[in-house]
Amino acid sequence: MIDIEGKPVTDREAVASCRLSLSREAAEALAHGRLPKGDALQTARVAAILAAKRTADLIPLCHPIPVSHIGVDFEVSETRGEVTIAVSVRAQARTGVEMEALTGAAAAALTIYDMTKSLCPEGEIGELRLLRKTGGKSERWERKER
Repeated sequence: MIDIEGKPVTDREAVASCRLSLSREAAEALAHGRLPKGDALQTARVAAILAAKRTADLIPLCHPIPVSHIGVDFEVSETRGEVTIAVSVRAQARTGVEMEALTGAAAAALTIYDMTKSLCPEGEIGELRLLRKTGGKSERWERKER
């Protein structure tokens, strides 16, 4: 692990996103809470929060960070057959919370995949990426669209 002892504690925030492609049938069932396993969006929200809080247990060289907020948002497009997941994480810490946001987004996508796979085994998880972060030496970083 990197030594962060000499770094100042600052307000940190990171936002990550992930996209899950599904069949239109699965996206519609997801949007209306009609999946065989239940309400996948609420289950995925809990999975994202738990994963973000436990990132240091999952990613070997991450520091455990006492997060102060985790937000999870979903955008379901029935017509495109996709779900966009956004996870924001905040903390006052000596190191950033990018990995917590990314881990939360990945866990939410995996949870939705698990809960929709009976309707859509060809579901595909992609575009896991950091959108922006604040705090620390760089102050602010935001992904530039290509």
